[in-house]
Amino acid sequence: MLYKFQCKKSADVLMLEDLTSRIFEILDRPLEARGVFLIEQLPVAIEKLEAAIAEDEKLRKEMLEEKSENKEGSPPKVKHDRLGQRAFPFIQLLKAALANQEMVIWGV
Repeated sequence: MLYKFQCKKSADVLMLEDLTSRIFEILDRPLEARGVFLIEQLPVAIEKLEAAIAEDEKLRKEMLEEKSENKEGSPPKVKHDRLGQRAFPFIQLLKAALANQEMVIWGV
């Protein structure tokens, strides 16, 4: 399923269900077909996503260091999809909405 996130003064962001589910899990919010982020909810959402991205980067770095130390053994598996890279357009949308004091709406 494809989700479309919008606010008036920013480009629309399209995301597949796997990433959208992951983001909404981080935000402790149920994923529904349609919804809205109110202006008051945006700072907390941005903060939670940035914290999750920092944690993801930290874990990735630790795994890569482990991999370089264990050259003889089997290398640890590293997720190929970086949360920061995939969620960047969505975070930019949230920040733009906050800067312009606008809500973010989404639908399928």
